[in-house]
Amino acid sequence: MEVLLLVASLVGFIALTLGTALFVAAEFSLTALERSTISADVAKRGDRRSRLVQRAHSTLSFQLSGAQLGITITTLITGYIAEPVLARIFKPPLAAAGVSESVASATSLILALVIATSLSMVLGELIPKNLAIAKSLAVARATSGPMTAFSAVFRWAINGLNGTANWVVRRLGVEPTDELASARSPQELVSLVRNSARRGALDEQTATLVDRSLRFGELTAEDLMTPRVTIDTLDRDDTVRDLVMASSRTGHSRFPVVVDGDLDDLVGVVHIKQAFTVPPERQATTRVTSIARTVPRVPASLDGDALMERIRADGMELCVVIDEYGGTAGIVTTEDLIEEILGDVTDEHDYERADVVPIDGNGYLCAGLLRIDELYDATGYHAPDGPYDTLGGLIMYCLGRIPTVDDVVDLPRRSPVGDGDGSPEMPEARDDVTWRATVAQMDGRRIDVVALRPAPPAERIGDEPRHPEEADG
Repeated sequence: MEVLLLVASLVGFIALTLGTALFVAAEFSLTALERSTISADVAKRGDRRSRLVQRAHSTLSFQLSGAQLGITITTLITGYIAEPVLARIFKPPLAAAGVSESVASATSLILALVIATSLSMVLGELIPKNLAIAKSLAVARATSGPMTAFSAVFRWAINGLNGTANWVVRRLGVEPTDELASARSPQELVSLVRNSARRGALDEQTATLVDRSLRFGELTAEDLMTPRVTIDTLDRDDTVRDLVMASSRTGHSRFPVVVDGDLDDLVGVVHIKQAFTVPPERQATTRVTSIARTVPRVPASLDGDALMERIRADGMELCVVIDEYGGTAGIVTTEDLIEEILGDVTDEHDYERADVVPIDGNGYLCAGLLRIDELYDATGYHAPDGPYDTLGGLIMYCLGRIPTVDDVVDLPRRSPVGDGDGSPEMPEARDDVTWRATVAQMDGRRIDVVALRPAPPAERIGDEPRHPEEADG
C-alpha cells in the first residue's frame, strides 16, 4: 500500500510539474506574440486554435492572471507532495549508512527540497519558457485549449485577483491595458532597420531606403525646401519667350514669377508646359503673368507627411515655404520630396553636381547647403546641435564671420552627452576624428563648396572654434 502511495505521489509530482510548464509556456508565448503574426495565422489557417489564440491575446491581462494563478496552484501542490515523498525515499539509505535518525531526517528533507525545487524550475519553468520564446505561435496554439478551459473554470478567482491588482495599479496613476501595443514608433523601426543592416539581414540599399522613408515624417518643410538664394525666378514683365529661354538655360521646368526680383512679392508660378499653350508668334509679347498660377503657401514648420499631401493636391506639384516672419524661405517640389527618400534624381536637363563627392580617398567635397543630418549620413561627421541647419551655417558659426575662399576651420566634435538615440547610425561613426573644413567656393556671401578632410592631431589649428553646446545662453 505504501509503495502504491509513493508511486502515485511521484506521478502526481510529474503531472503537476507539467501543469506548471503548461501555464509558463502559455504566459510567455502570449507575451512574445505580435498581433500581426496572430492575424496572419488566423487568415492562413482559420481553425479553432487560431481563433482561441487571437481571443486570448486580445484579453492578455486576464490570461496572464490566469496563468499566474495556475503556476501558483501547481507549484504549491508540487512542493506539498514532492518534498515528503522524496524525503521518504532518501531516508532509508541514509539510515542504512549508519547516520543517526535526526541527521538522516534533516538531510533527506534538504535533499528533497533541493531536488524538487530544481526539477520544478528546470522542467516546469525554464524549458517551457525557452520553447515559448523560440516558437511562440506553435506553443500558443498548443496551450490555447487547456488555458481556455482553466480560465473558464476559475474565472471568478481570476477576475477577483486581476481586479484587485488593477485597482492598485490605478491608484499608482497607471491605467491597465488588456493587450500589448503592437505598434512601433518610427525611432524603433529605424533602430530595427539599422540592426538588420549591420547583421546582414537587409542589404545596404534597402536599409538606406527604409531608413530615409521612416525619417521623412520627422523632417519639416524648412529641411526639405530649396532655399530662396538658389531659386531662379522670372520677373512679372518677362514674356513666355523668356520662360522658354530660362528653362533651356537652367534645366528647370517651374519658375516663380516675382515683382522686381523679390520672392516675398510673389505673383505666381509658371510651368514650361504652359508655354506651349501660347502660339509661337505671340510668345515674345505675352507676359508670363497671364499664364501664372497661384500655388499653396505652407509654414516652414510643416512636417514632411503633411507637406507631401499638400503638394500632391496641387497641379503644379510645388509649394512656397513661408518663414515665421512671413517672408518666402524657399520652395518645395515633388522632386525634392522624392530625392529625400531615393537620393539624388537627375536627368539630362540637370546641371547640378552631387552634394557630396569623395576626394583623396579620405575626404569629401561637399555642398555648403548640405543639411547636418545628410552630412553625417555621407561622411560620418556628427556635428553638435546649434543655431544652423547646413554645413555652410556651421562653418560661419565657427568662424564668427562671413567666410572667404580658402578659409580653414576645424569643426567641433559632438559632445558625448545626449549623443546616440536620436541620431542616424547608418555609416561608420567617426566621432574620434577632428574634421577640417576648407571653403573651396563662395556664391556671393553664401558658402557654395567645402572640402572636408580629417585633420591629423599634430596639425590642429591653434584656435578652437566656437562650440555650440558651450555657447552663452
